[in-house]
Amino acid sequence: MDNSTNQTIKRFKQIREENHFTQSDFAKVLQIKNSTADIERGKTKISGKVVARLLQKFNINPLWLFGESDQKKIQLHLGDVSPKMVTIDSQNNENIVLVNVKAAAGYPHNVQDLDWYQQLPAFDIPLPEYRNATYRGFQVEGDSMIPVLEPKEWVISKAINNLSEVSSNTICVVVLEDSVVVKKIRKNEDVSVITLISLNPEYLPYNIQAHQIVELWEVNSKLSFNIDATNTTSIKQLQEAMLELTTEVRSLKS
Repeated sequence: MDNSTNQTIKRFKQIREENHFTQSDFAKVLQIKNSTADIERGKTKISGKVVARLLQKFNINPLWLFGESDQKKIQLHLGDVSPKMVTIDSQNNENIVLVNVKAAAGYPHNVQDLDWYQQLPAFDIPLPEYRNATYRGFQVEGDSMIPVLEPKEWVISKAINNLSEVSSNTICVVVLEDSVVVKKIRKNEDVSVITLISLNPEYLPYNIQAHQIVELWEVNSKLSFNIDATNTTSIKQLQEAMLELTTEVRSLKS
């Protein structure tokens, strides 16, 4: 175990002891199983989810936890949903990282793990629509966003830094503490509550707390591989879906 890991473990234990938690009680606060004993022994790595909970519950600066800063606490700004990690290419340009369905299962737990991000495929789109912002690609899972988004299609999404920046009824990739979903979001009079809406009427809307959102990405385009040139009906359906998505995105931006 290297010195930096030792320091991180010591600081993690320090937080628990300063707040007078047992290992099992601290685990409940951080929403992990059993106790924090394995973390404090160095057997289990501190996940991105745990880092996020330490920030939310105790204002712990992640950089301090990992020995990169002397500032122990920072003020968590309400509505901060900015990317927790970006990667760059050899020319110092930001990559568009691709997160497939399988990778999405681990995404919330690795939001600040650079090594994990570097294992994901990344590319660049040299078009003006993808300049001057951070973009990420996510693969759509399930049929809750039919007819606009089909299962296994990809959406390219722009990073949102604060909930105040996104309009109601925008289609977004919503990174929660334990999952990644693609939904239309609706803001409410109570700003602490966000409603997630599926386009498929078979799925009912549901509410989440705003603080549960770790990252938010506004969908602005999609990649589809379901085009059948011999089937004019399929092409027409694709055109209609693309027109509907384009119209909705334009209306949301206006």
